[in-house]
Formats: sequence, C-alpha cells, structure tokens
Amino acid sequence: MACQAQTGSTRATVVELFTSEGCNSCPPADNWLTSLKDAPHVVALAFHVDYWDYIGWKDMFANPAHTQRQRQWQARTGSRAIYTPQVLVNGEAWRRWPSGLNASNKAHPLAPALAMRQAGPQVQAQLSPSAEAKQTGALLQGYWAVLEDGHRSIIKAGENDGKTLLHDHVVVHYLPLAAWPAGAAQAFSLNVPPPRKGAQGQRVALVIEDVQRGEPIQALVLACAQGR
Repeated sequence: MACQAQTGSTRATVVELFTSEGCNSCPPADNWLTSLKDAPHVVALAFHVDYWDYIGWKDMFANPAHTQRQRQWQARTGSRAIYTPQVLVNGEAWRRWPSGLNASNKAHPLAPALAMRQAGPQVQAQLSPSAEAKQTGALLQGYWAVLEDGHRSIIKAGENDGKTLLHDHVVVHYLPLAAWPAGAAQAFSLNVPPPRKGAQGQRVALVIEDVQRGEPIQALVLACAQGR
C-alpha cells in the first residue's frame, strides 16, 4: 500500500543539529531535538559529524558528508568555526535552545509545492514551481534525508564514557541533489534503505534550499517508511 504527503500553503521550519556521541555537551541538545518530535510544521534533523571520533569513541551515526555539510555552511556564512552541538534554524545559527522554538512558517515566494509518495522501498517526489519562481533566474538545490528514531547507544569510551544516549531524528542516509532552475518542475526518487538495528521508526525528508542563500525554503517529511 502506498502512502503520501504534500505541502500546505506555508513552509516548514527546518532545524538541523550537528552533534556527536563523542561530545559531552551534545546529549542535552539531542534531548532537546527529541522534544520537537510532535512540534507542528517543524522538520528536525540530527547530523552526526565525524570529527570527534579521534577522542576514543567512534560515533556509529557519524558521516563525513555531514561534516562537509557543516563546513559548507561555514564557508557560505563566513563563520569562524564549526562546533557541536550546533543548531541551525532555516539555515541560520540558533543558540537559544533549549528555550522554545519560535517556528516561522510563512510562505516563501520561491518555495515549490511538494508531493511525496512511497510504495515499498521507493519514494517519489514531484516539485511544482511557484508563479514567482517562474519569473526569476534563481537556482534551487536540495537533499534527501532518511531519519530514524529511538536509537540507544551505550558509550564505552570518550567524553561520554558510561552514558546511555538516546537519539531521534538521526540522519542515517543523506543524499544532496544537484541545482536546478527555480522555475522548472522536477521529479526525484529515492530507494529507502532498510532501518538500522534498534530503530523504532523511520521517515523520509526532502528539503529544498535557495542556492544563493543556502536557506531552506520548503521541506516535507513522509512518515510511512517504517511500515513497509
């Protein structure tokens, strides 16, 4: 049986957390991200980076591509450093967690309408450009992210030695998409990998960004991947 979802008239707020099991200041940020699970119109993603692995504990969710994404943000914004835990809200550094997230869900003029459908392991997405986007020469880009919830890690070395860490919104598969003209309709597909051992839920997110600013302008999550 297929399941599907589509965007409404406003854009979601995209929250990206760069984190690591090797960082002793990261568990509170991980817990805060978990608290967003039921937040309306919020797409939360936990990107585990690999630059803490040297300290004695290798994060099983760490991916060099996540570190590269964080460094691309640094280069685009001119930030002096990257760090963990680092939170981005709609592409901008946000240091006010764990205070309440003031989600801004206004429509963006370049945001395409998204529709996603999953049948078996394959997810298909259709992007329809806005009327405003057709009048510009702007470029869009995006990425797929397969997210998993409910992971539990018993840490046996490094700064979190002896702790049991719980993880939600974990990005276990990250696939950037090449840029395209904002005024062009697009179709994308993704074969979803089987859930990792210990996952209690799996979802698929598609995030669309403005190339010039790197700002997420639309995002959608399909929450039926675990049902196949």
